[in-house]
Amino acid sequence: MSITLNRRRFGALLGAGALAGATGLPLRRARAAETIYVLNWQGYGTDEAWALKAFAEKTGIEVKHDYFNSEEEMLTKLRTNPGTYDVVLINSARTLQAQAEDLLAPIDLSKVPNAADLAPALRDHANFHKDGKAYGVSWLWGINALGLRRDKVKTDSLTVLTDPAYAGRVALFDDSVTAIGIGALMTGQDINAPKDMDKVAAKLKELKPGVKLLWSSEDQWNKAFAAGEFDVSIYWSGAAVRSQRNFKLPVDFVVPKEGGIGWIDGLSVPATSTRKESALAFINYMIDPGFYDYWATHIGAPASANAKAMAALPADDLNKQIHKAEYLSQLQFMSPLSDDQRTAFSDLWQETKAFYAG
Repeated sequence: MSITLNRRRFGALLGAGALAGATGLPLRRARAAETIYVLNWQGYGTDEAWALKAFAEKTGIEVKHDYFNSEEEMLTKLRTNPGTYDVVLINSARTLQAQAEDLLAPIDLSKVPNAADLAPALRDHANFHKDGKAYGVSWLWGINALGLRRDKVKTDSLTVLTDPAYAGRVALFDDSVTAIGIGALMTGQDINAPKDMDKVAAKLKELKPGVKLLWSSEDQWNKAFAAGEFDVSIYWSGAAVRSQRNFKLPVDFVVPKEGGIGWIDGLSVPATSTRKESALAFINYMIDPGFYDYWATHIGAPASANAKAMAALPADDLNKQIHKAEYLSQLQFMSPLSDDQRTAFSDLWQETKAFYAG
């Protein structure tokens, strides 16, 4: 899920030379200074000052940023500013939408050496490919599943959301795509195209006795959980890492037997970029284990799509413990939705929320 991460900033900059040496990037220094422009959520990895300094010293390429506040705004900026951007962060559920509008250039993965170490399930995911060509490089991934109060709740099933033992102790993420996805998992359906929306609606309404909170931000979740307002929640895997590490909250993250909702954020090259070689060099750096290790262990990051990077994390690293490689086979990943589907999901969620409030 493409979410702006509100996390602690690490105060001191890492020595650029040391980081560049650690990453071992197979890049030559640019013959002349060049500037590329990246479009992303603010504070989401690609604009870390220490990393940009190291990258510039290694390659001679300066990186500047522009930001968006929603995926629709991101698409609008690509449509209306041809030639401006060289790298864009896109949730994989939107990648082929952008490709269908001729907004993205195909990527030759052989020119992104670190792509060889990406988990095949993420690198080769259908959301990034069209007619045998790649239009995005998988970068980060995560899961929407269960966040449980440690020592109070033990379960491996989404049925905990309807368990009378937790009446008034459940929190749900206030997002229509996630809500319908949870309802689909609970009724054994495809999260992206449930065939029986009536079953999804009925299952979501069964959750009413448990629902205490509909949360919309990580900060809101942390404050309510710390105050003891709920014990069971739909939560984000990366947020669970930060809740445990940064706020010492007793939350366990569980992917239930029904499965979880997976998401992948990829890095793409706009079709109108005139600096594609430099763009690919930056994408290669963003999936490098050296960059990821420092970002993950010192600042906080979602799971890397680079299997080598995840394996290199310390054994006790929370990111490594929560984002287990075996989970990849238990997830249904968010995929492209039509405008009609999005409207139907939104309408059903609004109806359900009114039911909860009634």
